[in-house]
Amino acid sequence: MEEKQENVLGTELEICGIDPITGFYRDGCCNTGKGDVGTHTVCVIVTDEFLEFSRGKGNDLSTPIPNYGFPGLKAGDSWCLCALRWEEARIAGFAPRVKLTATNKKTLDLVKFDDLKEYQIDLN
Repeated sequence: MEEKQENVLGTELEICGIDPITGFYRDGCCNTGKGDVGTHTVCVIVTDEFLEFSRGKGNDLSTPIPNYGFPGLKAGDSWCLCALRWEEARIAGFAPRVKLTATNKKTLDLVKFDDLKEYQIDLN
């Protein structure tokens, strides 16, 4: 993993969430590297609608998994989401809001910036 990764705005990647702790590396940031085959790079604020959509796609993010220290997500939690899962949710009309300052620039390999910007919560 690189020391400092950038967000989609070209500035230093900010923390996405620490309660619960998120990120592929569980460092609170949407950092990515070779081992991250899911590209967990989009910082989102999950909604009940998105969690239901994700569960329906076989990725239950709301049920706790104590063995992995995963408390389960609830609406309002920040989470580093797989870029293609976010895009799939966007197309289906269930995309959660995005924190651009905490979304890794690697996301742009898979998702259009204009689509992310449409769902952003941290720019005026």
